[in-house]
Amino acid sequence: MTHTFPVRVYYEDTDLAGIVYHANYLKFIERGRSEWLRTLGLDQVAMKGDHGFVFAVRRLEADYLRPAVFDDQLAVLTRPLSLTGARIVLDQQVARKDTVLFAARVTLVCLHVSGTPVRIPADIRQRIGALLL
Repeated sequence: MTHTFPVRVYYEDTDLAGIVYHANYLKFIERGRSEWLRTLGLDQVAMKGDHGFVFAVRRLEADYLRPAVFDDQLAVLTRPLSLTGARIVLDQQVARKDTVLFAARVTLVCLHVSGTPVRIPADIRQRIGALLL
């Protein structure tokens, strides 16, 4: 199942050439991941405060395919690819209509707030695992 999150490009997102600055795509996909988790009923603030764990990016592979420009209406697409006891791999894309502009494979790990790796709680693994079927 693919989650879609809309993003509009603002002037502040662009560089001197008038295209989206490369680091801003990472911000866009971060927002997409946060909203994807929210649709699963996961409150990241509560996960940290009440349960003592967070998700962190462990690895990111990115391809910049085409530029986005000021006032473009984009969509961040997030789709889970795989799940293990402590790791989630996601496919994320930023698209303008049917054209993919940016593609990333993101590996998230579950960490205790102290920074040590921990297993993803079973109920969360179950919610994400159901999306992989």
